[in-house]
Amino acid sequence: MTDSTLEPQFDNFFALFEQPVQFDIVQDSLDQRLRVLQKRYHPDNVAKDGANPAKAQQQSEQASALINQGYQTLSAPDSRASYLLDMAGQAQNLEHSIADLDFLEDAMEMRMDLDDAIGDKDISTLKQLHPQITERLAKQSASFKNAYEIQDWQTAIDATQKLKFLVKLNADVVTGIDAISAATHLDDDDLYV
Repeated sequence: MTDSTLEPQFDNFFALFEQPVQFDIVQDSLDQRLRVLQKRYHPDNVAKDGANPAKAQQQSEQASALINQGYQTLSAPDSRASYLLDMAGQAQNLEHSIADLDFLEDAMEMRMDLDDAIGDKDISTLKQLHPQITERLAKQSASFKNAYEIQDWQTAIDATQKLKFLVKLNADVVTGIDAISAATHLDDDDLYV
């Protein structure tokens, strides 16, 4: 990195990761590009003998942070949808409450089931919830994709809000399953001590 500013592609995560500006991405391609970018901009790989090594180091660290932010943004469906809406100048209403009462009722029921299952260390209930949430994620992803493509911004915003909730719920289910599984394996290890 010899230029005094970051390359222009850093202001567009899709360009940075060589992805088309669309909702669907190829995760393997995203992962491969991440490794290439991390290697290219890693602080240890900047020229230390340049005219201003401290500035080169700072730019490299800045680039690495943006690369990580871009990867996180494009990897998750909710943040990718938000980013696409932001690029289209339509992200201003994303923080409003979800108005779909049927979705909210269903989501709150799943949240209560999740919280109860985690509290009870009930891994079977968590494993039943996981595909239900995954199915809802796929449905909202398809809804966003279709709405985005035809520029139905209100439907795209609604789908994005629902995606945010479902992604969080899914992460909590996975964390719960992992925690209970780890605790179970630790208890199993005690048998062999």
